[in-house]
Amino acid sequence: MSQQPYVSIIIPVYNEEGNLPNLMGRLYPVMQGLGKPFEIIFTDDGSRDRSLAMLTEMAATYPEVRVIEFNGNFGQHMAIMAAFEVSRGEIMITLDADLQNPPEEIPKLVAEVEKGHDVVGSIRQKRQDTFFRKTASMMVNIVTRKMTGMRMSDYGCMLRAYHRNVVNNINRCQETSTFIPALAQTFAASPSEVPVAHAERAEGESKYSLYKLIRLNFDLMTGFSVVPLQLFALLGVFTSLFAVAFAVFLLVRRFIVGAEVEGVFTLFAILFFFVGITIFGIGIVGEYVGRIYQEVRRRPRYVVRRTHGFGE
Repeated sequence: MSQQPYVSIIIPVYNEEGNLPNLMGRLYPVMQGLGKPFEIIFTDDGSRDRSLAMLTEMAATYPEVRVIEFNGNFGQHMAIMAAFEVSRGEIMITLDADLQNPPEEIPKLVAEVEKGHDVVGSIRQKRQDTFFRKTASMMVNIVTRKMTGMRMSDYGCMLRAYHRNVVNNINRCQETSTFIPALAQTFAASPSEVPVAHAERAEGESKYSLYKLIRLNFDLMTGFSVVPLQLFALLGVFTSLFAVAFAVFLLVRRFIVGAEVEGVFTLFAILFFFVGITIFGIGIVGEYVGRIYQEVRRRPRYVVRRTHGFGE
């Protein structure tokens, strides 16, 4: 604990007992090869397998390893935020524990930060994911860029580097739900991206179900942009104009053709369409109201049960 680390590796862990031995076996030599002081901070996000026991054993074995033990499952981004709070490095690298992003790519990100960039993203090359995940990721990347105005090629890759100045600004934010790559982008003065390799998950399964992916994307859009509200307001204006024009058309048609009931099902279809738009709009507004509700409650974003390897 006496030597100030130059690089901090931040790794959230949730039920990764099958990957941790290989992860440490590959990560530790890479960090030693940098030739600079480092620390590795694991955050156990309420794992139900042997992950926590394995991490505490690593903390007792390796002097550079620290472990934050959560009191429950608070999510990947809160796990990273907790590690940011206690990290001491000049450069922070976030890395998933599933080894889909090889630890051997870390020196590439460190070198990019040393060139003067304060946020370095990564672009996965030859992704080893299912067609569904790659297609969904591509669509999310396009929509998010349009919604937020941020220029990131691959929002889903968590292998990223952050300079201490950016992390300090992130630590000042107390949002109950956030998306760290986008949040860091708002503080970046000189962002950059580098291509990185990508591998298949060797053990376990992805922790992001379809529902969690949808929730994450809602958080991303509603947390960094009001474009959904603006689009819905614009849609409401056009819908109102269309409704007025259609009412005038029906009135004129009644005088010309006379009273009739043949179009009643068409009217029902149009009514259902407008009701669907209204419900969709209420859902968007509800997302923003829900975020406000979460913020005003001021509940802890995460609860740390204990820490290991911090010189307790």
